[in-house]
Parts: sequence; structure tokens; C-alpha cells
Amino acid sequence: MPQRNDPRLRSDAQRNRERILEVALTELSRAADTPLSAIAKKAGVGQGTFYRNFPNRETLVLELYRHGVQQIADTASVLLETMEPDRALRAWMDHLARFAMTKAGLAEAIRQALSTSSGKAAKPGHTPVTEAADLLLRACEEAGTIRPGVTPDDFMLAIAGLWQLSPHDDWQPQATRLLDIVMDGLRAGAPGRRGLSGGSGRL
Repeated sequence: MPQRNDPRLRSDAQRNRERILEVALTELSRAADTPLSAIAKKAGVGQGTFYRNFPNRETLVLELYRHGVQQIADTASVLLETMEPDRALRAWMDHLARFAMTKAGLAEAIRQALSTSSGKAAKPGHTPVTEAADLLLRACEEAGTIRPGVTPDDFMLAIAGLWQLSPHDDWQPQATRLLDIVMDGLRAGAPGRRGLSGGSGRL
């Protein structure tokens, strides 16, 4: 019989947890009051497994938010490994737009979770996302592909329009235009641009 520390058990438990989060994201974005039993059923896990991972609705909703924040943060270093810094930054901005729409879709579920937590839970912060933005901005600055001195706070203010878009509308074309404008502004005055030929630094 497999022991409790068997890697296969840990792997199965992780898959169950990720599957619950995946289903919960879809269902709670559609309806904030979706029953937890329905989420467990669609995720293909038993009630015991579900509640071992997420004892209540508040725990599930806030973990969804934390999970999304960490995913978008982790994407930054992955993109930098495969792309030039400015291209990695622009690609990451698209990921951030999708996260903004996910957050908007979960807004009511998050509000309900916080209002019923009796002050015991707090909405997770954006620190990992801010740190990821800083990583990308510094890489771009070192490469000479954006104007020097841009801070993560500057960047987050510049893209704040993303949070004004509705996930229920055709938000992608408008987000693309907004992010292209921001990216053009970041590239304007970049010291490395003088050495580029044929527009090789553009998307």
C-alpha cells in the first residue's frame, strides 16, 4: 500500500487541487453563488477531497485570486528566457490583461468572500505582480529598449485602463490598442533604439 509520503500521492493531490481551481474559476466567474458541491462534481473530486483543500467558500475564492496573481508573476521570468526583453514585456502585458478580466469576472465572488469572512481574511496584494513588472522593466532598461527610469508604479498607472474594461464585452481589441500605446510610450526615447535597423525592436 502506498505510503503517505509517496510522490504519486502528492502528485494526485496537486492535480486535484489544480482541477478544483480551474473549474471554480470558470463557475464562479459565471455565478458568484455557484454551490461548492457543483464545483466539486464538475472537478471530478469527492466532497471530502474538496473540503480538505478548501474548507469553505472564502478559502476557495481567495486562493483563486492568489493563484492567479502568482501565475501572472511567474510568467515574467519564463517569457524573459525565450524572448528579447521588450517583446517579453509586451507579451506579459497581454497575460496581465487576461488576468485583469479574470479578476473582474470574480469581483462579486471576492466581494462576498471578504464580506462574510468576519475580518479574518484579507484580499491578497499585488506584490508578486509588481515584482514581476520590475523584473521586466529592468531587463528592458538594461537592454536599452525602453526609456530609463520607469518604475513599476509608473507602469501600473499607465495600464490602469485595463481594469476599466468589461469581461463581458469584446475587450481584447481595446486592450491590445491600449497596451500598444503604452508600449510605444515606453520605447520612445530608449537609448538602444538608435542602434536598431529596420524596426527590429518593434513587435
